[in-house]
Amino acid sequence: MPVVNRIADYAADMAGWRQHLHTIPELALDCTETAAFVAERLREFGVDEIHEGIARTGIVAIINGQAAEDGGPTLGLRADMDGLPITEATGLEYTSRNKGQMHACGHDGHTTMLLGAARYLAETRNFAGRVALIFQPAEEAIGGAQVMVQEGIMDRFGITEVYALHNAPGFEAGGFYTNPGAIMAAVDTFHINIQGVGGHGAMPQDTCDPVMAACGIAQAIQTIVSRNHYALDDLVVSVTQIHTGSADNIIPDTAYINGTVRTFDPKVQDMVMARMKAIVAGQAASYGVSAALDYEVGYPATINDVAKAGFATKIAREVAGDSAVIAEAGREMGAEDFSYMLNERPGAYLFLGQGPGAGLHHPEYNFNDDVAPVGASFFARLVETAQPANPSEHTNKGAA
Repeated sequence: MPVVNRIADYAADMAGWRQHLHTIPELALDCTETAAFVAERLREFGVDEIHEGIARTGIVAIINGQAAEDGGPTLGLRADMDGLPITEATGLEYTSRNKGQMHACGHDGHTTMLLGAARYLAETRNFAGRVALIFQPAEEAIGGAQVMVQEGIMDRFGITEVYALHNAPGFEAGGFYTNPGAIMAAVDTFHINIQGVGGHGAMPQDTCDPVMAACGIAQAIQTIVSRNHYALDDLVVSVTQIHTGSADNIIPDTAYINGTVRTFDPKVQDMVMARMKAIVAGQAASYGVSAALDYEVGYPATINDVAKAGFATKIAREVAGDSAVIAEAGREMGAEDFSYMLNERPGAYLFLGQGPGAGLHHPEYNFNDDVAPVGASFFARLVETAQPANPSEHTNKGAA
């Protein structure tokens, strides 16, 4: 079946919700106005329970299906709500009202799609069991999914499986793609602070130059990928910032290096940490400076349960058609904190194409409202089609 007819009837309302949310982007856990808007809509829809204040501004709303007390799955459907610290450059009439903040990743659209599904499911209740609607803050920073998991939402609400969508600019509008097993990488961040001895640029012999040390460390780090790991294992090590110096004739005292590491295999991750520690120490010694490495382990790899990814692909094909769905798209090096939820319960993460336009995290990005009914229909049909869950099925079995 294509887009659910009743959800198609909501298209104009959904566009209005999304465009309003676009004007009020909020960062990290501080999604106060966004959460208030979501809660107001959920009350209008008549959902059975609204639990606010989870992970500060997150919401879990419950809709009971037919004979929910007799069992059946409790599907968790997650939408992220936060924006990015980007100054918007779209020129839209509904541009961001919050200076230096923007919905440049489409979380306004994700929230809208889950609201559309909520309205339909609360109205029809044509499903067994229950659905838990998870509106999550802080995907872009901090890891709001981890906070919600730590605050116990999986056990508190009896969630048996979880699903999420993310929009994909440049992919066919209304099409889907996913991957069984690993779909997105783990992400770590490194900070290196170098302490040297500054002085006059004309007298380098009297200094211990942190600029040269920073260049040496940045180049040596790249040998981790080229010389220390198996070439067919996915690994990215990127230096993204070097900050030092203030004038052309001054050798500075300090330098700072920052970057990102993307992996899938914990053994590869451990190797990178060990090699980076050794490289920083060795390079610092060779340049006569001191250097401190701060290595932050971030979001784990996002790993779809193989069976749940297959189920989600089946639903995507019902909604979008066989030719518009790629079931084995491979994995990519981006990261996603939905991984914390998939580590607790089996489920799947899919991408929904939104056609041509600016890419994610770009100041001219704008979510395509035409695909919102597609995503809402996908969520709704997941719930309506799900079979009663095995109570013991509380671990992710879809290993990479």
